[in-house]
Amino acid sequence: MKDTKDYKIAAVDRALALLEALADKPEQGVTALAKSLGMTKSLVFRLLCTLEERGFVSRDAERAEYSLGYRVGVLGERLGKDGSLLHAARPVMDALRDRTSENVNLVVREGLRSYVLATRSGHHSIRLFAQAGRNGPLHAGGGSMLLLAFADAAVIDAVVTPPLEAFTPYTITDEARLRQALERIRANGYNIAINDLDEGAFSVAAPITGTDGSVIASISVAGAVARFDEERRTSYLQAALEAAAEISERLSISPGRKAAPKAPAASAAV
Repeated sequence: MKDTKDYKIAAVDRALALLEALADKPEQGVTALAKSLGMTKSLVFRLLCTLEERGFVSRDAERAEYSLGYRVGVLGERLGKDGSLLHAARPVMDALRDRTSENVNLVVREGLRSYVLATRSGHHSIRLFAQAGRNGPLHAGGGSMLLLAFADAAVIDAVVTPPLEAFTPYTITDEARLRQALERIRANGYNIAINDLDEGAFSVAAPITGTDGSVIASISVAGAVARFDEERRTSYLQAALEAAAEISERLSISPGRKAAPKAPAASAAV
């Protein structure tokens, strides 16, 4: 029987070595990685571009440095070897799903795209849910738009610049209207989206914050618009806000942060 080394694919082996190097020491540039791994800079660059496109590597454009991407966390979720955010969020997501009977999504931002880090499917017979690992736009969807609203100005400027893709007739594609919507999300401290990414679907998203008060992820309750009456709007929003606050507390990353915003009355306009 042949040794397993006989079946080794060099390109895969090098890509994995690169990921391991970034796991050991994040925020490395092409030159440093090439030197430590004994590869040419052109090869390292091509590998990084491929891994970045698939979400396994993220790039700091200003410093031209690379770190592991959130797709690595998605694999960890599937294996049960989750990182701190996934570890903190998992029981809270389960509880939120059981409390609302709706789908629950944990979303993060990677550059100019959003990634679904983990999901919990609801209890209804007809369910609308995102798949873990799915990447999407930042200008549509409850959790994605919330992340955009709290992103740096440079990120917002890059995303809202026309043309913007319309996923449904309700997607905001006008730059001025989108900026107004983002301002409203920041003022409210949450986002409620209806029909803007998937027609017939709603999403109620709340922010998960870091030690410096920055938003690092969103947790959302999502489902069919047909079920989304005023009573559920209020109860789902309160549930999402409480879940986001609990995850932040479990992470022990935001001591002394401001209390989560309260849900508006059922008659309040959103």
